[in-house]
Amino acid sequence: QLQASGGGLVQAGGSLRLSCAASGRTFSRYAMGWFRQAPGKEREFVAAITWSGSMTYYEDSVRGRFTISRDNAKNTVYLQMDSLKPEDTALYYCAAREYSGGYLYRTVGDYDYWGQGTQVTVSS
Repeated sequence: QLQASGGGLVQAGGSLRLSCAASGRTFSRYAMGWFRQAPGKEREFVAAITWSGSMTYYEDSVRGRFTISRDNAKNTVYLQMDSLKPEDTALYYCAAREYSGGYLYRTVGDYDYWGQGTQVTVSS
């Protein structure tokens, strides 16, 4: 089970830190990802991290502004979002893939478990 939190309303240029807490003893083996979905649009990839945290990958529009990280001791993955833009406004979801093989995953269908989403709204 995944529980996302940390969303809110922020002005353009501001920052937010999303958290995704996972239950279960095998979290450290899961590849994790963040996705987002704006109204009327499909869910899109934002960032991914391997089970060890040694590799990360970002969607082009957030690279350099967002940072994904994880703390396996706390069963939590984070998404630090800086220099936010109005186009970042969306419902943000965390996702987990159980058998990851040390790889990064970037599509919705690659993931086994999803959190409930946390709303991020960036005002101009």
